[in-house]
Amino acid sequence: MKTEGHKDAELVEAYLAGDKKAMAILVKRWHVVFCKKAFWLVKDASASKDIAQESWQIIMMKLHTLENPNRFKSWALRIVYTKSLDALRAQQHIRLKKTEFVTSKISEVAVDDDFKDYKTALLKALKELPEKQQEVIKLFYTEDYSLKEISALLKISIGTAKSRLFHAREKLKLILKSQFDKI
Repeated sequence: MKTEGHKDAELVEAYLAGDKKAMAILVKRWHVVFCKKAFWLVKDASASKDIAQESWQIIMMKLHTLENPNRFKSWALRIVYTKSLDALRAQQHIRLKKTEFVTSKISEVAVDDDFKDYKTALLKALKELPEKQQEVIKLFYTEDYSLKEISALLKISIGTAKSRLFHAREKLKLILKSQFDKI
């Protein structure tokens, strides 16, 4: 009676000899086991199927490096385990980025509270500018348009866009200076 390892070894050798059906049999024998192993680690059914699929790709590419075909099961499960750990690291990285994002947003809110007076003064000063200057300031600073884009959008020359932006900044400086001198 052949052991599980001997069956796998025969299938591995047959696949390496060119029998594509041997790989199909190996997949049929081990795919569910790989999915379960990956799920046990990552706790995500969809991710575990992806991990099993990626593991099969690696197995097919590196099967020729397997020194002892009787060790197919442990070798292949090690690949699944490693791919599962990679997926967990990627999930951890994403969670870390989300945490950093939320933390930065919270600190921005705290900074916003500290500079609420400045923000209010700036908004008030913006309303005192002529409409054409307000338009250029908002497009440049709020919408992140370039001067070239602003000129195309407003159908004015780049020089005119630069001039409006310059004069708007200068007026804002004067208005804000006078507002804070009163305080």
